This record gives sequence, structure tokens and C-alpha cells, in this order.
Amino acid sequence: LSGKNKRESQLGLAFNAVFKIPMQFFILFVGVMVFVFYQFNESPIHFNPAARAAMEVAPHSEAFSSLSEELSAVQQEKQRLQLAHVNATNIPLEISDQLKNLSLQETALRDKAKSLLKQAAPDIASNDKDYVFIHYILGNLPRGLIGLLLAVILSAAMSSTASELNALGTISTLDIYKRYRPHINTPKHYLKVSKMFTLLWGLMAIGVASVANLFENLIQLVNIIGSIFYGNVLGIFLLAFFFKYIKGRAVFYGAIATQAIVIYGFLNDWMSYLWLNVFGCLLVIVCAHLLQPLIEKEKPAQ
Repeated sequence: LSGKNKRESQLGLAFNAVFKIPMQFFILFVGVMVFVFYQFNESPIHFNPAARAAMEVAPHSEAFSSLSEELSAVQQEKQRLQLAHVNATNIPLEISDQLKNLSLQETALRDKAKSLLKQAAPDIASNDKDYVFIHYILGNLPRGLIGLLLAVILSAAMSSTASELNALGTISTLDIYKRYRPHINTPKHYLKVSKMFTLLWGLMAIGVASVANLFENLIQLVNIIGSIFYGNVLGIFLLAFFFKYIKGRAVFYGAIATQAIVIYGFLNDWMSYLWLNVFGCLLVIVCAHLLQPLIEKEKPAQ
């Protein structure tokens, strides 16, 4: 968005297209590998250390110890069956059924621990999915590598956030503010406005981060926000590429109507939020096709 010229913007899009898919594959691959690791190694009954500390305090300590011991026994039996499952040439059906039953028992014990946590410390979130990878890093990697990895994660987060805020501030200034205030030609003025827009977007990002704990985990939050808006954006791009006779006004009004319907559908739980991508994409195309003839009829009257 903030490229110096058209060529730089095209180059940025090309790099994004080339590296985006392998990067997403690598992220998913890391998650799968951590999942596999905990199939053969014991994991705590709750990955949040603050939650475990709260449940270890009386009067909930005995119940917590009992649940932890039960989980340890289930995991040890599960590990034994997993190894037998891996080493078996012909996998018996009994092993698969036993593994499924053990997984259900493990889930039930973790649910009991979450219920116990709500009694022991209601202010601590019972959802521990965002702590799984952190627990793996802190418990299984060398100390020097842990520090290096955390530094890389923090620096990458700060770098990407800074570039995104800068791009949003620049685009807001050039495409919105400057369009309605064209008579001001001093670069110093637009620099101040750009900084103000960057601050505004930063405050908005802080606001989103403040309510992020209301969702199951951060990945779900990102997917929900993306599903609400991405389908509409994809539909607009498809209209531009494949339906040349659909003009800007029809697309604009269709996109507004689609966005309102998608948000209403999400709030009323019409479908799983991931399907909103498909729904929004198809809906904006249909709305634009329906609106285009109506807008063309208005032209002679004007």
C-alpha cells in the first residue's frame, strides 16, 4: 500500500503471492507437529501456569491433584497404545477404538479442570489454547534458543505492526483526506495528518486487542474478522475481473448491502463463520447484477 511507485507495489504483491502459501503451510505444519509431540509426551491438565497455580491452592488442591493423576494415567496408556499403533503392520481395530476412548476421557478430565478453575479463580480465562505453543517452547527448547525465538517473535510482530500502521496512515491521508482537502498543498500538513491517522489506527488496533480475550483464541478472532469482510472484498475483485459491464455504483451499493447482510447473518448465527467468505462473495456479485439495471434506468431521468 505504501510503495513509492506502481512497480514497487506490484513487486510487493508478487512477493506476497509467492511466500504467503508456503508461510501458511509452515505455520500449520508447526501446529500439527506440536500436536503430534503431545500424543507421545505428557502434557499438563491446563497449559496456563497461572491457572494451575490457582487450582493448587486449598480448598481445590485435592481435586486438582486427583484430576492430574487421572490425566497422567490416561496419557501413559495412550502413549503405549500410540506406539503400538505406529509399530503395528496391520492396525487392529481395537487399538483405534481404545485410542478414541482415551481421547474422550482426556477431554472430559480437561473440562473438569476448567470447571474447577472457574470456581478457584473466575478471573482467569479457562481457555488455554493460546498457551500450548508457549508451554512447548519453554519446556522443551534450550534456554538460549528460547530467548532468541521470543526476540524474533516480538521483533517480527513490531515490524509488521509498524509497516501496517504506516501503510494505513498513508492510504487514509492520500485516498480519503487529500481527496476532500485538495487545496492544501503543503507536505508538512499532510505529514501531520498522516501521523494523526497512524495514531488513530493504532488506537483502533489496541481496542481490538483489548476485546480479543472474549473469543476462543486469537486464530479464531482473526478468522472471524476475515470471514466477515474477505468474502465481500473477493466478490468486488471478481466483479472487476470478469464482469466488466457492472459499473462502480452498482458494485458500491451492492458491497454496502452485502456487508450489512453478512454482519446481520453472523450476529444471528446463520452459518459457521468460515462459510461467510463464500456467502459474502456470491452475495455481492448477485446484488451488483440486480442493481446495475436499476441504476442504468435512472440515467435518462437525470
